[in-house]
Order: sequence, then C-alpha cells, then structure tokens
Amino acid sequence: MTSPASQDRTIAAQRRLRVRGVVQGVGFRPFVWHLARDLGLAGWVRNDAAGVEILLQGEADAIDAFTRRLRHERPALARIDAVGWDDQAPTRAFGGFAIAASGAGAARTMIGHDTAVCADCLAEMFDARARRWRYAFTNCTHCGPRYTITRHLPYDRSQTSMAAFPMCAACAAEYADPADRRFHAEPIACPACGPRLRWLDATGRPQPGVDALAAAVAALRAGAIVAIKGLGGFHLACDARNATAVRRLRQRKQREQKPFALMLANTHSASALVHLDAAQCALLASPERPIVLLDKRPGADAELAGIAEGMACLGIMLPYTPLHALLFHEYAGRPTGTGWLLDGDSPVLVMTSANPGGEPLVSGDAEALERLDGIADAFLTHDRDIVVRCDDSVLRQDGPDIRFIRRARGYTPRAIRLADEGPAVLALGAHLKDTLCVTRGDEAFVSQHIGTLDNVATVRMLEEVEAHLLDLLQAQPAAVAHDLHPDFASTRLAQAMARRLAIPCFAVQHHHAHIAAVAAEHRHAGPLLGLALDGVGLGSDGGAWGGELLRVDGAECIRIDHLRALALPGGDRAAREPWRMAAAALQALGCGDEIARRFPRQSAAPALQRWLAAAAAPPATTSLGRWFDAAAGLLGLCEVMDFEAQAALRLEALALQYGPAEAWPDGYCLGPEGLDLLPALAQLRTATDSAEAAARFHATVAAALIAWTLRAAREQSLTTVALGGGCLLNVLLARALRVGLARHALQVLEARALPPNDGGLSLGQAWVARRRLATPC
Repeated sequence: MTSPASQDRTIAAQRRLRVRGVVQGVGFRPFVWHLARDLGLAGWVRNDAAGVEILLQGEADAIDAFTRRLRHERPALARIDAVGWDDQAPTRAFGGFAIAASGAGAARTMIGHDTAVCADCLAEMFDARARRWRYAFTNCTHCGPRYTITRHLPYDRSQTSMAAFPMCAACAAEYADPADRRFHAEPIACPACGPRLRWLDATGRPQPGVDALAAAVAALRAGAIVAIKGLGGFHLACDARNATAVRRLRQRKQREQKPFALMLANTHSASALVHLDAAQCALLASPERPIVLLDKRPGADAELAGIAEGMACLGIMLPYTPLHALLFHEYAGRPTGTGWLLDGDSPVLVMTSANPGGEPLVSGDAEALERLDGIADAFLTHDRDIVVRCDDSVLRQDGPDIRFIRRARGYTPRAIRLADEGPAVLALGAHLKDTLCVTRGDEAFVSQHIGTLDNVATVRMLEEVEAHLLDLLQAQPAAVAHDLHPDFASTRLAQAMARRLAIPCFAVQHHHAHIAAVAAEHRHAGPLLGLALDGVGLGSDGGAWGGELLRVDGAECIRIDHLRALALPGGDRAAREPWRMAAAALQALGCGDEIARRFPRQSAAPALQRWLAAAAAPPATTSLGRWFDAAAGLLGLCEVMDFEAQAALRLEALALQYGPAEAWPDGYCLGPEGLDLLPALAQLRTATDSAEAAARFHATVAAALIAWTLRAAREQSLTTVALGGGCLLNVLLARALRVGLARHALQVLEARALPPNDGGLSLGQAWVARRRLATPC
C-alpha cells in the first residue's frame, strides 16, 4: 500500500498522531480511515512497532474533532493507552486518506488477544447462499485468532501462520476494500484459499472424501473420544451425558476425579444445569469466551455422572471458534440462520485440555498423534499452525466483578498498567500454575498459564513463551526475578539467563510476591498490610509458610505474624494426603491415639501415630491451605487428593450447600505463637453434621483472620490491606474477608487482573525487582 497522491492545494492544518495500546489486528486502521473520510480529512494511517501512526490534513476544527472521537468511538476490541500528537507546519498536500504500508522500529505496542467468532461471521457461516457457508476458519477484523498465530510484530499476515495461505482474488478484494469489515483482517480466508479441516482415524490416517464435521459428530454420538484442534491447542471431547465415554476418558487421560470443562451451544441450554444471572450470561458470551464456574442446579450430578462430583460448580463455556459452532450446527441438523444458536437445545460436550500427564497443551498435528495415541479415537484437525500454545481461561463472576482462576486465551497478552515507567524486567514465577511476566515502560505483560514445572515439556514451554514474549515486545531485560526456592526450574532458568546476559538476578520471597502482585495492579504506592494465604511457599527463614501477615513497602517486606504452625507429617506428601494433616491436628489436640482408628484405610496410619507421638520437633507449616486440608480430613471428606485443592474445594462445596452459619465464639485464639485455629478443629473432631461443621469452620476462619488483621493494622498504623494467595479463590472466605475488613474502614485490595494464586506471582516478582533496581546500594 502507498500513501495517497499529492495534490496542489492549500492545507489549513496538519497533525501527526501516535496511538499506543491494543491497536493492531482489531480493525483500528479501517476505523481511522472511516473517521477521517467522515470529517473530510486527508492523510494516511499505518501500523508500526510502536502502535499506529496517523497524519491528518484539513480544517483545524475537523482535526480536533477527529482527535476527540478517536478515543470515544474506537473499535470494541481496541484499547487505547495513550494518544500523543504534534501540530506541524503543513507539508505537501494529500489528495485523500489512505492506509499506508506498515513501518518498523522498536516495539511499543502489542498484539491483541484471540477473540470469539462474531455474530456477523456466524450469520455468514450459516447462510447457504454465502461463499463462507459452513467454513471453519471464517473471521474478520472484529474476531478470530491473533496472539496464537502471531510470530512477530508488526501484526501483518506475513508475520503469522496465515502466511502459508495466499489470498484468492475474492479475499484480496475484501482485504483491500476499506468499506468491508475484512479490510486488513490478516487471518482472512475462505474455502478457496484458506485452511482446511481434516479427519484422521486413531492411527493418524487421513480419511479422504469424508465430511470431517459429520464424521466427528457421528463419532461423539457413538461414545468416542475426539481430539479437536482449537485456537491455542487441542481439546479432548466426548458426550458429557455418556457416563461410559466420560469414564473411558478419565481412564485414558489418567484423571480420576478432577472436574472436566463443558461446552454448550448457548446459555439457554446451560441454564438447565447451572444457576445463571444476567452478568454470568454476559461473561459466557463475551468476546473472550472463558470457562465460567457456575453453581450447579439440583440434579446436575445425576445427569452428568463423573463430570464434577463433590464440587459446587460446573465449568462451562460457549463455542468460541467457527469450528466449535459448526459442530453444534451439525448436531442441530444444519439449520439455516443463527436462531438455533440462541435458544435451541444443545448437546453437552466435555471439552478438556489435551495435556496428558500434566504436560503442556498439545498444539501440533504430529505432536497430537504421538502424545494422544491411545487416548483419542479420532482427530478433527486442520492445516493452520498454532504458533503459541494457549489454554482456556477460567473465571468466576463475583457480583459486579470477575475473578480469575486461570488467565490465558482471550486475556493474554493484555497489558496491566503500572504506576510508573521503569526498566524492562523478566520474572519467571515459581513452580505451580506458572506464568512469566515482562515489564516494558509502564506496562506489565503476564503470559498465558504455563503449568506446573515438574516435567521437561513444561519447562521447555516456559522457555518458548519467554523467547516469544521478549521477541514480540522487543524487550531487553535489565534484571530477572524468581522465587526464593533454590530448587525450582524457574529459579535455575532465571539464574542461567542472568549469567548469560550479565544482569542482576533477584530472588523474591513467595508471599512477598503474592502481595506485591496485588499492589502492582492497583498501582499502590507506600506501605500496606499483606494477608497472604496459600498452600505453601518457602519463607525467608527456610520454613514452609502459607498463613502470613506482612508489612510490604515496595522492595521491603517484614513478616509481622503468622498462623500457628501445624506439623507436616510426610513433608510434601502431607499436601496431597489430607488425612495426614488431620492426624497432625489430632496429635496437637492431645487425641493422637485416635489416628489409626479414624483412618483404617490408610496403611501408614499406625506408624504415623507412633511417629507423631515420639517426634520432638516434627517439620511444620504455617499454611492456611493445610488447615483446610486438616478440616476436610477430620470430616472424612477427602483422605487422599486426586488433584490440587480437592479437599478444600469439597469442604467449600459442603459449606455452600449448608448456607450461612455463625462462627464458633471460642473457635480461635490470638496468642504468642500466632493465630491459632486449633479450637475450630476441635469442634470438627466431634461434629455430627458435616455440612453445618464445614459452614461454621469457614465462618470461624474468616472471623479469626479479620480480628487478626485488624489488630495488626492498628499496631502498624496502616489502613490498606492486600489479600493474596490461592486460598482467596475460596468464595466464602474471600467474600467474608472483603466485607468484614471494609466494615472496619480498611481499604481492601484484591487480585482483579490476575488470579490470586501462583498464576499472579510473576507480576509481583517483577514489581519487586524493579524497585530493587531503583534502590541505591
């Protein structure tokens, strides 16, 4: 593309504008073109590595109107972070307004996130007269893949995996027509020139001449497990109402009890299984299309056996790619129009990440055939490469706010604005639910969910994401940050990078990072009180922390107080076997002789009973998560966990089932050894109504934490408290703390842009590292 031809005419005024934010791949240049033409302005607009550059010529009033309307009328998917301009002496006159070829330079922008297929594209796909009738890769400037197909910036087709698909004449005409909604839609495609579906049998053999969509639906109806290639990786799908198929998927994936995510065509069908309000419906149907955790209706477990037993919620999402919509269209008998998508009865499909063995999401066809061998009965795939693995995001609607459980597709790589400019820092997270963070200027970019770094493949993904994000941002780190634990793979990777680049390397204590992440996203300055509640993190004294009151002031962190330490029999094994924490609680209550009798199914119980009785100083932890495990173990809800936090989730589900409850008045003690919750566990030991006991335990823990925090706030003369750590995913606990602390005039800061668990640690590490860089030695 070239700038419009110059003409001999008088120019009243000229302005050059620079726009930063998410302004590439979201229809921003076509929007600018239309706005300029509407106001009778000449000039040009172009992408470059810094964002979007605009040159305007025309009447001064029209240029001012353009500048005002630029922010207020921007495309829905655009985010404008900054608009700067320079009024210039008029140069040569342009005869009109055009979109110019992209420029280069140092990156100051970022690619947009992947977005669900829009209503206009769906209408086209289900119009038998349209040339994209039932085409699985339909998209436009308002929807479709972005981050997961992009290799480099600026965001042009040649920099994406669509470079392998030259446009046909019809697509090229749409791409070049400023009046078309596919004007400069980089992933534009059609059946004549774009990617194509393929149907492969269990051995990976293509099935030529077979309608891939019809074959996939027939297989799902017959109880098969189908691997389906999506935006950021493969899903494993089966009929959620087919208990045999669900059981077979669990056996093959070696996932005995962890809940499966579900996909339905519409909220109408979902409302038969879960309680839905208007805000939740809007979140389900949002362009980001996350998995949303929703409270089950009575009977949901009976209808969906083996999906999420013992849990309070189902994780539900709506179709977000054209391929997903086409699967439900095939189920519906290929109706014309889109009305069936809104209120038709929908099948319920398990749509779980294809990540066998806890390794990263499968993304390539060859990889899928190798890693899903013996799991998938068939493969519904295509020939458009996935450049970046990106799992589904998981959220919960909490009143007017959303809370992240996992942040990935649809939200990554959206920037988090920081309080001030600073040097580029790379932070690599910890071990569980890992993410990484790169800061650039006054922005922080937190990666998609990477996973637990307990296998080579996930560590390799961490390295891949690091290289890709640094390349997209064109960032050269001035420092690298990591967790305090010396044995984490992320720690070793950070230290190796620091040596290679000869830059500082900062270890950040785990709970300091939790609180710092919350402070960073709220752009808080000055000291605050931090209440850090999680499963475990290495403390600065070498202990296993997890129930901490901290005073945090930038790079400085002081431990004020902690929960009473509870014995950790078996070390890390106790974190997976709640009966062991229950045994530790019984010993602390002076009832150790009950251990073997209470847990007859645990062969190690007699030996553990003797060990606890004899151990003078057993290893211990201040983790609130382990107190919840002890409670679940005492109530017999979960002796051995199949997945992380299963015991606490069952305890929470039981409490939610019971409803509001009063705290035990003598259920805790604020003593010299920290906040002691042992009196609450004593109540559980003799409880006869497990649901009531679970509810009262939650109420007591919340009351104890509120009293404890208020005392510390008075002693420290602080009025702001930040809540961080995985225990804040517990809805009952988080709500009680939020309300109870605010009632006493404390300003309560919580994680909003990121999960409160370890998925947000990398932001906190980066925030602390930047402050250490700014602190004189």
